[in-house]
Amino acid sequence: MRILSGIQPSGKLHIGNYFGMMKRMIEYQENSTLFCFIVNYHALTSVFDAERLQKQTLEAASDFLALGIDPDKSVFWVQSDVPEVTELTWLLSNVTGMGLLERCHSYKDKTARGLVPNHGLFAYPVLMAADILMYGANKVPVGKDQKQHVEIARMIAQKFNNQYGRLSEICEIGNKEIFGIGRNGQRKFFGGEEKEN
Repeated sequence: MRILSGIQPSGKLHIGNYFGMMKRMIEYQENSTLFCFIVNYHALTSVFDAERLQKQTLEAASDFLALGIDPDKSVFWVQSDVPEVTELTWLLSNVTGMGLLERCHSYKDKTARGLVPNHGLFAYPVLMAADILMYGANKVPVGKDQKQHVEIARMIAQKFNNQYGRLSEICEIGNKEIFGIGRNGQRKFFGGEEKEN
């Protein structure tokens, strides 16, 4: 099974990141084909300082390596090191309806909390779909806040496949739901046991 997961370098990683995602990815590399990456293009929706983003990207990669991610047992990279994902994002954007993106809870939640709306934030699910489809992931473990984005990725893939021919298999969603407190003290869903949908 090919598993794909990424983590944003939008702030310093903390214990919630470890238990919510990192620990599980380190475990997955032992019995799955793991594709794990630092999603620095996604972080551009909230980190607007290039030097800070570069520093946090390197720190996130270093933290993962120090905690046990093994490049000999998994595929581990930084999203921007594979710029073809932006090309695929553009292709997928052309089969993605505006109404589909307008229904995204994450966009509405983030703008309601004061994050300045921009196209990158609005089209975030299309980039996520490109990440998933580019690497042929069979399973994408996500927190509750990202489950809708994976469902949207499936819809985008189905539409692309119907219009242009098979791009990729449609992945299943690995859902993990444990409520916790994020770094800023706000509610956040971290990882837990996966439930099959």
